[in-house]
Amino acid sequence: MRLEIGKFKVRDIVFGDKTAYCGGILSVNKEDALKVVCEDKYITEADLKIVHPGDMVRLCPVKDSVEFRCKVDGGEGAYPGVTSPLGQAGMGRTHVLDGVSLLSVGKHWGGFQDGLIDMGGPYQHYTIWGDMPNLVLIADTSELDEQREQQKKNHAIRWAGLRLAEHIAECVRDMEPEEVDVYDLPALNERDEKTKALPGVVYVLQPQTQMEALGYNTLVYGWDGNRMLPTFMHPNEFLDGCLVSGSFMPSSSKISTYEFSTNPMIKRLYAQHGKTINFLGVILSTLNPKMEEKARCVQIAGQIAVALGAKGAVVAEEGYGNPDVDYTAMLVELERLGIKTIGLSDEATGRDGASQPLVSMNPATDALVTTGNVSQFYEMPAMEVIGELEALARDGNSGGWEGCINPDGSCVMENNGMFCANHISGYSRRSCADF
Repeated sequence: MRLEIGKFKVRDIVFGDKTAYCGGILSVNKEDALKVVCEDKYITEADLKIVHPGDMVRLCPVKDSVEFRCKVDGGEGAYPGVTSPLGQAGMGRTHVLDGVSLLSVGKHWGGFQDGLIDMGGPYQHYTIWGDMPNLVLIADTSELDEQREQQKKNHAIRWAGLRLAEHIAECVRDMEPEEVDVYDLPALNERDEKTKALPGVVYVLQPQTQMEALGYNTLVYGWDGNRMLPTFMHPNEFLDGCLVSGSFMPSSSKISTYEFSTNPMIKRLYAQHGKTINFLGVILSTLNPKMEEKARCVQIAGQIAVALGAKGAVVAEEGYGNPDVDYTAMLVELERLGIKTIGLSDEATGRDGASQPLVSMNPATDALVTTGNVSQFYEMPAMEVIGELEALARDGNSGGWEGCINPDGSCVMENNGMFCANHISGYSRRSCADF
């Protein structure tokens, strides 16, 4: 399966008379863009703003991040099964506006799954979005039944962001990209003998799929992940928009739609394919609320890995707490089957770092990579707010609480509430140091 990602390097975003890309500048016609947003009858008001690295601007509550992309050849759309009819992702050509993103932000109501991003100040570099220009969609909706609920589907705002990102990317559909990344991973039986002799490695991705009620979980080609069993997939499918982020899980532990489609771990494994490893592909697993479901999925995923001939695995968990049981069980099972395995996740060690990092522990889990502590405490200076900072304290954001916002606009917060800050996809900026 061969996928070409045509990149258009964006240095800045501006508003202009037409939506176009030229010489590193993305110009957006604001009026036309808002028409696309307001196609949804539940969107009651919307606006667009542009933020840059270093701006003393705080975004809250952030719902999702999306890459600007359009499908040029070989598929139905940028997010098949969601914004377009169901079709095969992972082949043909997709054009992307590289180095920028669309951020969807609520004008008022947030929830524990929504987050905060600082574009400047001491926490600018805690997320990848602090270091890139972003087009920000700020919207409110008439989904009254969710406004005062801690758990929200955020459907209207998230889908508006997906539609808008694809609409804007259409401006480069017929242009020649400045750079083309090619992802071409042959079928297992068609690889050369040199590659087959290398250790086979699988990437086991556990996206957030815990909610039994529909509408909150990660979508796989538009299908709710809670309704799936572990599945073997081609890595190109992920780089071509087969996953859309859900609206569940404390924010810093989430994987955004942007990260699913630009997954740096998949790209890293691709880069080593044929050199140090034989990258077999991706086992898409699930995170489940019940013990029997956890055990079943781990068992099935393990047998897929064995059937593929895997000798090594990278397991990535979106979330923490209850999902730690699925995560640890997956690590233990793969090791039991003779597959050398590392785990990639964040941890919950408390503000003092002295608590148990994972809900479930096992001596077999001796190769773990942490991307951050969800309980890390932040003291954040006052700055301009896009959205509504009060959502951090009022609406059950997992990093905030009543009284966490000071009269001068400064606030305190746990890492839990910083949007996708732990970057379990592989973007994490956390590092370890000896003192």
